[in-house]
Amino acid sequence: MVYVKWTFLTLLALLVFAFFHYTLPQRDIVRIADTYEKRIDPGGNALFWADPPVGAAQTANRDVFFIQAIRPNGRPIVYRNEDTGWGWPPYFKLDTSNLQAEASDLKSTKDNPQWVAVRHYGWRNEFLSIYPNAVGVRPVDGPDVRLFPWLNIVILSLVGLAALFLWRVWAQFRERTIDPLFAEAEETWDAVDERADAARDRARGLWRRLMDRLGRK
Repeated sequence: MVYVKWTFLTLLALLVFAFFHYTLPQRDIVRIADTYEKRIDPGGNALFWADPPVGAAQTANRDVFFIQAIRPNGRPIVYRNEDTGWGWPPYFKLDTSNLQAEASDLKSTKDNPQWVAVRHYGWRNEFLSIYPNAVGVRPVDGPDVRLFPWLNIVILSLVGLAALFLWRVWAQFRERTIDPLFAEAEETWDAVDERADAARDRARGLWRRLMDRLGRK
């Protein structure tokens, strides 16, 4: 039972970590190499694509903007550029075309790089054709710039405070409501057990007296 409990808690912790790692904003320092538009027909990975833009026809296939970039170590990274609209995650991104124009304006070459910080959420998985969704781009001084994740710290702190508050509410509810019920049930069970023991002792005494009378006859 202990192994089942810890397995469940471990899986729950991994799911919570994966949820926040996918949803919270991340920032990459990259050089934008190119931007383009491609017709996409989501299939088994539709969960990792945004809904059609606000005001667009709700069709399965659609045109999606992409941003090709190069990391400081030379490795490529490709971002999709889709509106999140009023859905999840709650970035309320409605400026996909403007962001694509900004990214196109920041393109640079290997010989004369312009480093930028791309803010995004999501994962990149080549096997499943999953792309992180870019939600912002801005130029930075160089590839070694360090950006402190203030927003993530604020969000995680608020989530932690909310979780602590809910835990305290549950603890007080358990202390005031559930624990007394269990205590009362335990007392009732003990009383029933004591009455059963007393009844059993009386039955044994009655049986012994009956046997004694039969033996005397």
